[in-house]
Amino acid sequence: MTEFILVAGMFTGARVWEGTAARLVPAGAGAHPVALSGLGPGADGDDDPVDLERHIADVLAVIDDVVASAGDGPAPEIVLVGHDYGMYPLLGAADRRARHIARIVAVDTGPAADGMPALAVVADAGLRDEVIALAGADGPVRPLPVPEPEQWRRWGSTDGLDDAALKHLTSLASPQPLATLLQPLKLTGASGALPVTGVLCQANGGSIGLLQQRVDFGDPVIGMLASPGISFFELATGHWPMLSRPGELADVLLRAAAGEGHRLTKPDADRPPAHLRPFPLDVPERTPERHGNIDLYVPEGGGPRPAVVFVHGGPVPAGVEPTPRDWTALRGYARYAAAEGVVGVLFDHRLHDTTDYARAADDVAAAVERVRSDPRVDADRIALWFFSGGGLLCADWLGAPPAWLRCLAASYPILVPLPGWGPVEDRFRPADALAGTGSLPLVLTRVGQEMPGIAATVEEFLTSAARHGTDIEIIDVPSGHHAFEGDPVTDEIRDALRAAMSAVIGRLTD
Repeated sequence: MTEFILVAGMFTGARVWEGTAARLVPAGAGAHPVALSGLGPGADGDDDPVDLERHIADVLAVIDDVVASAGDGPAPEIVLVGHDYGMYPLLGAADRRARHIARIVAVDTGPAADGMPALAVVADAGLRDEVIALAGADGPVRPLPVPEPEQWRRWGSTDGLDDAALKHLTSLASPQPLATLLQPLKLTGASGALPVTGVLCQANGGSIGLLQQRVDFGDPVIGMLASPGISFFELATGHWPMLSRPGELADVLLRAAAGEGHRLTKPDADRPPAHLRPFPLDVPERTPERHGNIDLYVPEGGGPRPAVVFVHGGPVPAGVEPTPRDWTALRGYARYAAAEGVVGVLFDHRLHDTTDYARAADDVAAAVERVRSDPRVDADRIALWFFSGGGLLCADWLGAPPAWLRCLAASYPILVPLPGWGPVEDRFRPADALAGTGSLPLVLTRVGQEMPGIAATVEEFLTSAARHGTDIEIIDVPSGHHAFEGDPVTDEIRDALRAAMSAVIGRLTD
């Protein structure tokens, strides 16, 4: 019999699992929400010091009870389920009882490692600073207060929770003992071989597609997730699926226990990643001129010529080879632009992490100035074209577009920071920047099979564009996925690429 041991996240106790547990039991499984010391209705975080080790002991006690209850019968199949902070006591317990555990399920939470405190799971750097400040130099004394209903979104997406549900979440919560967040997790590695399933909440920025993209980029950390023992599910909801989608979460847990789930794959010769597959259009080969981190694809004949500066997406881990300016997809765009008589520009910027947008924006500005200073380029006719996670970088240019910027394009862009990314400077919110865009024409290529979290950012942007009367042309690719250039080539894809390039060049040459 499968026995689910459920460990709640920050502020919340065992009762947060009630809806999911009520659906597991009729399916023939056992459900054991863990009562973490100091958490849950009526708990007083100032009584008896509670730290991470205390919560590990709480989980161990439940594991031992479940094992003991089996008596001389078959050993139970124990699946440990942790949400958010709950993964830390869960992993501490799994490390000490690995022989009894069949699987670990991580619900919308980041990675944990030996020596890492649970505070690392908090994506918002501002919240982390507040916790450290509250702890003070003499160590934690007061607990972290329960968020007000309107503050929960700082801790994760509240998608799927209406006002009543947020009030209910608050009623289930109690102050979080600070030592539980600050004490480093101690692991021996004993549980390292256990199967693991991740449950990604799409409205909180989690996505199998984004993880696969990071694997394809060559991210060494995320690449470790492309293992036969690791699987994933997605839920179209926010950070608290046990409240917003309890039935769907229960179904996912049962399927995870059965060994189901999507597995990430490492690229190989037979399946190169999307960004290294051949460009869908047959465009002439052209060797770029390399100037530092900038490549110029210069048309033949006289000049000066308009230029299109292509801004790659990300974050792309540092040290990845080939770097974006050598990706076949982007090189195809630059060669296509040159074939149409304009200078195509590729360059590498330093968006290696979601904290890097400011320095990546500096790289974009420097590349643009370098291009505009080239005598073969018409400095008064420049277009900027942004891709994927690079979409946030367009905000600088939308808010106060210079006269020489004749068009701004974006393909399958992220246009609002994803919730799970933590804080990104307000400066990088293109939807807000549209108030200053004026008559600058925009060209947006939108894919119909976009990841839900990213699609929501595009819709927010388009709503803002309609409110501000922005001049925007939308190129739709109904069957296209994120980075659709790597999809199986269809007439729809070819037509969309031609339409987008024609729209951009048309605005450069008007």
